[in-house]
Amino acid sequence: MRQDTLRNGDIVEVKSPGEILATLDAQGATDGLPFMREMMQYSGRRFVVSKRAQKVCDTVHWSGSRRVPEAVMLEDLRCDGSAHGGCQAECRLFWKESWLRRVEPDAPSQPGEDPSSGRELARLSNENATRGSDIGAKVGIRYRCQATELHDASERLRTFDPRPYLREYTCGNVPFMRFLRISARALAQEALRKLRLRSNLPLRGTRSKSTRDRALHIQPGEVVRVKSREEIAATLTPDSKTRGLWFDHEMLPFCGGTYRVRRRVSRIIDERSGEMIELKSDCLTLENVVCSGEHSTARWFCPREIYPYWREAWLERVTPEQEKGSDAPLPEPVTANR
Repeated sequence: MRQDTLRNGDIVEVKSPGEILATLDAQGATDGLPFMREMMQYSGRRFVVSKRAQKVCDTVHWSGSRRVPEAVMLEDLRCDGSAHGGCQAECRLFWKESWLRRVEPDAPSQPGEDPSSGRELARLSNENATRGSDIGAKVGIRYRCQATELHDASERLRTFDPRPYLREYTCGNVPFMRFLRISARALAQEALRKLRLRSNLPLRGTRSKSTRDRALHIQPGEVVRVKSREEIAATLTPDSKTRGLWFDHEMLPFCGGTYRVRRRVSRIIDERSGEMIELKSDCLTLENVVCSGEHSTARWFCPREIYPYWREAWLERVTPEQEKGSDAPLPEPVTANR
């Protein structure tokens, strides 16, 4: 496909394993971006393009925003970690345009193909899901996925170059009014930051040192209220952390809101090293609570919608009686084309 052909709202069909296999190198990647085993389940199915990967945040080297050439995101398709040691990060998947075909809603599906192509694609993807062990190192398996390879599969964007921001509007990623709102806020906040009238910290904690709070043992499916800014600040050290976990600017809009717990996160891949990290402290994600790309310096308009991690100390359990007595509904599911 020619660069920049797909836009928000286009209907596409994920190509067959054989067609995708023809686009991959020996590392199971196209232009450095791996096609992962977790993506095979979507072959032959149809989805709506939600965003182009024009301006995504770099969570490997924290260099700001980067562009993944000829790549899009489809609805809210996320990695389930099944081929990567059960990683629970639930990252949104990137799709190269060469792995997709645009279709009309009523167009017939493509005919099936020899199952051997699927087996070969699965073999190639599985072989390249890890880097193996480092000889003489304590770390064994190092995983390889789209998140670990994102930096090398993308192009750097300059933070204060206006063109990448403008492209977010012209490519159809961002509606005009949202573009204006975020741009105006970003300009104002950056001006204040340069004048040292705005802190780089989302909240300045009041604890002198990190201490362990009473465990709540909150479980998936339970309803919780995110505490107020003041209550959360009381749990943070001056560097805006609770037991090593950073409270981010993108989490501020959710303060005071009521949400359902999505899962308890116990293992995630370190995107820089590829090592599996076993989390020893409480770490939760909340349904429909994702990074908006509206509030973080150098990451404006990022479409990755990463799930922030929450400490139990930042939450309080909502009892069934309190839930029934509240007139405020839980948030609607996040949609791809908002």
